[in-house]
Parts: sequence; structure tokens; C-alpha cells
Amino acid sequence: GSLKLGVVKATEIMRVLAKNGSLSVLGQAIAEIGRVEKTKYLLEYISSEALRRRVHAQLSRGELRNSVSREVYHGNRGAMREKYKEGMENQLGALGFVVNAIALWNTRYMQAALGLLEAMGHDVLEEDVARLSPLKWRHINFLGRYYFELHPDVVDGDLRPLRDPNKVDPFELIFPR
Repeated sequence: GSLKLGVVKATEIMRVLAKNGSLSVLGQAIAEIGRVEKTKYLLEYISSEALRRRVHAQLSRGELRNSVSREVYHGNRGAMREKYKEGMENQLGALGFVVNAIALWNTRYMQAALGLLEAMGHDVLEEDVARLSPLKWRHINFLGRYYFELHPDVVDGDLRPLRDPNKVDPFELIFPR
């Protein structure tokens, strides 16, 4: 509680729990309580299918974020090329910024698409929406030619128009998604 309220710093707590490189008696007691909690969690994980599904869904989301990062960071095949810590931090910061921009872009347009579906009278189920992820990237052109002329709606601060699902885009015939 003291740590959460900011009364005591984490370094001070660690200094009390570990003296001369080994845990104090209090530190050992806290470690044992942690082991008990971990065992209780593992037993609940084994016995609860709902918990296993939640954990699996969260792991899948983490892997999806990693796949976006790998795709964005394709140039160096995911390897850090900078020799200094600051350079590596800059690379990771830029990567995180781009992945967050992709997630924001996708979230805004998924929200617009869901709103359009509801306006058209389609049922949008909560359980379907819960399965959506803003970390999809196959529609993003990472290589090749870019077209930067802004649609007039975007210049005015609105989203660009959504594609009509009933019309075929010639680009998609050449490069299917």
C-alpha cells in the first residue's frame, strides 16, 4: 500500500527485503506468499476453461502486435543496428509510434464501418466486435508507390469515405487481400 500511495520508493523496499545479496526473513516470507499465489493461479488456470480462453486471447493479441512490428520493421529483419543505447531507444520509439499509428488508423475506420453497418440496419453483435483487432496490417502498403493527395473530406478533418463492399476495386483484383 505504501508503494502504491507513493509513501515509500521501490528501491527502499528492495533494500529492506534484500541485505548483502540475499533475501531477509521478511523477503523470504513474501517470496513464499508469492509462490502460494502463483500455485493458486495455476490451479485455477487448469480448472477454468474461461480463464484459459482469456489468457489465450491475450496471448494472441500480443502475437498480433508482434507480427505488425515485424512487418513494419522488415528492413533490418527485426535486428537492432544502432550501436548505442540512445540509438536503439530511438529505433524502438519510432517502431512503437508507427505501430500505434496503425492501430489508431484501424480503430477509427473500424468504428466508422461498424457505425455504417448499424445505420444500414445490420445487427452488430458485441461478441463479434470483441473479436475485432486494430492490429491488422495487410491493407497497408509498406513497399512500393505511395499516393499522398488528400481526399477533400480528409482535408476538412473527416475520415475518407468507406469502400462500398458491393463494388470491386481493380487494385484488389491484382493484389487480393
